[in-house]
Parts: sequence; structure tokens; C-alpha cells
Amino acid sequence: MRIGIGIGDIAGAPADVQGLVAQAKRAEADGFASGWFANIFGMDAILAAALCGRETSRIELGTAVVPTFPRHPVALAQQALSAQAAANGRFTLGIGLSHQVVIEMMFGLSFAKPYSHMKEYLAVLGPLIRNGSASHQGSEYRVAASLSVPGAKPCPILVAALAPKMLALTGAAADGTITWMTGVKTIREHTAPRIREAAAAAGRPAPRVVVGLPIAVTKETAAARKAAASQFEIYGTLPSYRAMLDREGVTGPADVAIVGDESAVGAALDRLAEAGATDFLAAPFAVPGDGDALARTRALLVVRAARAR
Repeated sequence: MRIGIGIGDIAGAPADVQGLVAQAKRAEADGFASGWFANIFGMDAILAAALCGRETSRIELGTAVVPTFPRHPVALAQQALSAQAAANGRFTLGIGLSHQVVIEMMFGLSFAKPYSHMKEYLAVLGPLIRNGSASHQGSEYRVAASLSVPGAKPCPILVAALAPKMLALTGAAADGTITWMTGVKTIREHTAPRIREAAAAAGRPAPRVVVGLPIAVTKETAAARKAAASQFEIYGTLPSYRAMLDREGVTGPADVAIVGDESAVGAALDRLAEAGATDFLAAPFAVPGDGDALARTRALLVVRAARAR
């Protein structure tokens, strides 16, 4: 299982351009396989990855994730290919539906048909990124377009797929999935087998399963769980993540956070790999009363990243 790390918002360290570049350079120097940028309400994740791609040479840089509804798939394909060219082939495009409260209440768009939206979106985005052209006549998108971005080659497309139908669509039409707030039991029994089955049925290569979770190496386990419950509380209220927590059989985000000393955290990462995770996206978080937690967390992740190379 490859070890990646959040940059900026995902790591709880929002930053300006220079700060993000510094974080990406450090992640590369520490040997992480990948660095991931959230696209929330701050820095644009694709632009951040492109800028950091110009300042690094080895590390994969990806978005986790860009919401699809606000961006036309032709425009997103153009952005992604441009970032791929800037990063010299090390960019990965992670996309997702976002949430009804964001799409309808903030953007004023309809979230009525998320599955059909994503199906049409991938029908345009995938061919444009892989082949440079797309022809699609659907209920939401009617597209006849082509792109030619100098220096770009196709970039991987990952979809934040959680529910069964979305996992099946992702396995058939994309290169893998990125999860968040999804525990090891759910990865083993639901996520990994469903997406792999769909990919195999479509004659596609085995998909990536990028598992993102909060992580803290600490002996102050109770304090860490309490901090996770507070810091990540919102995710327990959003329906898509709530469904994954319910499937896992847990109360909230604190229960799926990876917390404990080096031995316990290492064992948890081993269980994730055995469950079918191909990549781990670490979201380190601070633990009140343990000023060494972030450093210990990173140190363990650096060791695991070196072991996975």
C-alpha cells in the first residue's frame, strides 16, 4: 500500500502558494508516494497541484476532490490536462459529487440526480482526457468537443465513490476511487470488492482504492479520539459519509480515525492494506496535550512510505 499525505487543508495546514509548495517539497523529500489537495473554499486544488508540480520532480500530486457540478466536464478536462503538462505527468484528477447542502444551498444548482449526473460527466470527461475528443448527447450534457494540450498525456481519473451504484460506475469508467470517513470493515466488505468486480466486468485494469482517514500517533488515545470527534464532527452529519459510518457500525468520525501508539497505528495500516486499499491518504491531526503527536505521526508515515517503495 502506497503512502500519501494531505497538503494544505487535508493536513490541517492551510497555506498560500509558497506554503503549499513548501509542503509539497517536504512531502517529496520525505519519500511520500503522493500528495493530495482538497478543493473546499480556499485555494483551487488543480491550480495548487500544477504549481507544486513545477517545483517537484517525483511525487504524484492529486486532487481529493474537485466537485463536478460547478465545472463543465470540458472545462475540467482542459484544466486537468494543463495540470498534467505542468506536473510532467504526475497529476491525478480526483473528482466527486460534493453534497446536496453545498450544491443546492451554496451554488444554487440541482442535486436531484447525482448518479445520472456523474455517469454523463464521466462519459464526457473520460474520452476527452484519454483520447482528446468526446461526443455525447445526454439529458444534462450535449457535447461535441476536442482538446489538445501541448505536453499533456492522459491523467488518471479517480472518483469519490461510496454507494454501490457509484462504485460500479467508477469501476467501469474511471481508474479508481478515493474514500473519506470509510473504515476498514467497509473497505474490505463493500468498497474494494464492488469496484474491482465492476472494473473486471468492464475489462479495465484493477482500480486504485485510495483510503483517506485522520491519523495520529500518540499515547493519549482518549484525547486524540476527543479531538477527532470535534475536528471532524461535520463529516458525521453529511449523508454520504454518514452512510459509510453506519455501514461500519460506528458512531462518528472519531471511531474510524487511526489513533494509537506506533504499534497500534502500524497494525491499523496493515489491516487497511489487507482489506484492499492500494493507497493511504494520511490526514494528520494535532492532539491536545501531546505536542509530539504530529511529529511522531509523520515519522511513522515516512517509515511506512519507504517500506512501500
